[in-house]
Amino acid sequence: MNHLAAIFERDTLLLVGIALAFAAAMIVAVVIERIAVAAHEAWLRRLTAHYTPLVRLALAGDPGARAALRRSHSWHRLTIARMILIPLIKERDPARIAEARELVDVLSLVAFAERLLGSPWWWRRGMALRALGAMQSADHTNAIVAALDDSNNDVRNTALDALADMQNPASLPAIIVRLHDASLDRGRREAVLAAFGARCEPFLLDLADVDPEHRLNYAQALGICGTAAARPTLCEWSGDSRADVRAAALEALSRTGVDQASVPFAVAALEDRDATVRAMAATALHGCADRDTAASLARHLDDSWAVAVGAARTLRTMEAAGRAELEARATRDGLPGLLARQMLWDAKTSRPPWCTRT
Repeated sequence: MNHLAAIFERDTLLLVGIALAFAAAMIVAVVIERIAVAAHEAWLRRLTAHYTPLVRLALAGDPGARAALRRSHSWHRLTIARMILIPLIKERDPARIAEARELVDVLSLVAFAERLLGSPWWWRRGMALRALGAMQSADHTNAIVAALDDSNNDVRNTALDALADMQNPASLPAIIVRLHDASLDRGRREAVLAAFGARCEPFLLDLADVDPEHRLNYAQALGICGTAAARPTLCEWSGDSRADVRAAALEALSRTGVDQASVPFAVAALEDRDATVRAMAATALHGCADRDTAASLARHLDDSWAVAVGAARTLRTMEAAGRAELEARATRDGLPGLLARQMLWDAKTSRPPWCTRT
């Protein structure tokens, strides 16, 4: 029994010793990491302080500063590239872009960026994509499009940002195809559509014809970049069997604006079984001045809250026809009377309509 106790005590002391050694090693590793990070940050600060005046002079065309930057060590090129290009990402000044492009050519930084695209480190690939996008280097469109399939999610999203910066029409098919890629940030997908604007519309309409499964995405995209040319398609989609597609199509119509041919589709959607669809239909009729349309909208002032508010806001934009319907309900009790009085008071005090489109 004493023998077993001695063995247990020995093994316990051994385990305690191993744990203490491991803890000490972890503390040393953390201290070394902190020292390394602090040293690297201090090195970057010194490097930035050294090159900032040179970059400023080089952008202004100073030959001496450009010569000094050309003689810089290859390890310093990434820092120099950041100093030149990051300001372009934040402010899209054409004059600054032209100056930076000239300096990038002088310093052969494009070749450097090309090497970074093949780097095993994702943040270097991302930096290269930002640089090429900010420089609007159309010659590298294919390389940036290829980066949409990068193994790293941040790099894929950065490639999308770069394509939005470049706005090269040759990249539009690839961008539209990635519209359904959930691994790409939705805000960035919308931003690239907004950057290209109406140039996206023909590709969206063509793909929507052969890919009805993703009609919701196409309708949402047309709400960003669609024009009057998309109205017939959006009217057709307002009768889709899926409620979210119907709502998205009507929301897109509210942004493109309805015309005489599309008003009946929006009026019909006011009777949809889905409240979201009815609310989007009410908003889509913004600005119409037809008495029958105003009467159809006024009947929905006692609908669900979102529909009633949308109808009231739209009636306020319908001039005499809308004002007549609001005045007819202003003395009533309940939600219809409340909304009618509010809209009339807003009109009287010249307050802007709540649903004014931007």
